[in-house]
Amino acid sequence: MTSWFVSSGATQANTKVHADIVYATVGGTQLALDLYLPAGVEHPPLIVWVHGGRWVLGDKSEVPMIFVAQGIATASLDFRQSDEARFPAMVHDIKAAIRFLRAKASEYGYRADRVAIGGTSSGAHLAALVGTTNGHPTLEGTAGDYPDRSSDVHAIVSYYGAFNLATILAQSTPEGLGVRVPSLEGLLGALPDQAPELARLASPVAHVNQSAPPLLLLHGDQDQQTPIDQSYELERAYALRGLDVHLEVLHGAAHGGESDFFSEERNAQVVAFLRRTVG
Repeated sequence: MTSWFVSSGATQANTKVHADIVYATVGGTQLALDLYLPAGVEHPPLIVWVHGGRWVLGDKSEVPMIFVAQGIATASLDFRQSDEARFPAMVHDIKAAIRFLRAKASEYGYRADRVAIGGTSSGAHLAALVGTTNGHPTLEGTAGDYPDRSSDVHAIVSYYGAFNLATILAQSTPEGLGVRVPSLEGLLGALPDQAPELARLASPVAHVNQSAPPLLLLHGDQDQQTPIDQSYELERAYALRGLDVHLEVLHGAAHGGESDFFSEERNAQVVAFLRRTVG
């Protein structure tokens, strides 16, 4: 199968790349993004991509090219990891990046009236949290040079994310606990039951309201790291309010895997969702 990820050498020949654009400086650290623009497409819509890695691993090179290959500009972010600064620092960074991208839309040529956000694993958690907290006073942060710009997003694509930190450990397998316990301690500085208010603040399910943007969830029913119940919980929070949501259950799929989550069928589904919601 063709790899769709930049880190695997899948950058398309018809893609214009602006690498290492500094979007904010926090505590002397420069935070950068890579911008991929589909060549020959005027004013493409934009998706912001948040990489996974247990909130402590990975970098902006881990970005799928499925969006730009279909005419959707893609901005992949670096942000402070949990070993640099605990939650909500990474959410502040991502929102600062969105404000920056809105301020620079005319310079680079993409549309920024409606912005999508997506990610895998811990990146899916952060994407959903950013998407369900448009304008949240605690999570907005002050990073970056464009406080007057909006950090709102208008669609969320989530691949196998965590959405309720208060329930995830009870739902987890022994393998999952081995991953999630140290990851959550790194993210929050404590386990969720030891810091319940912080865990709630970090949980997308706690923020869903009538203005939550359309959401597409993809999750494998054999995921041993992030239980599929997490996606069921977020789907339910949306459905109870009559909001735009779809959960695609991948039968037999585990945590990740390009052949499952980035197959032609799944890619077409995600791109169709983005076309419908952000253009």
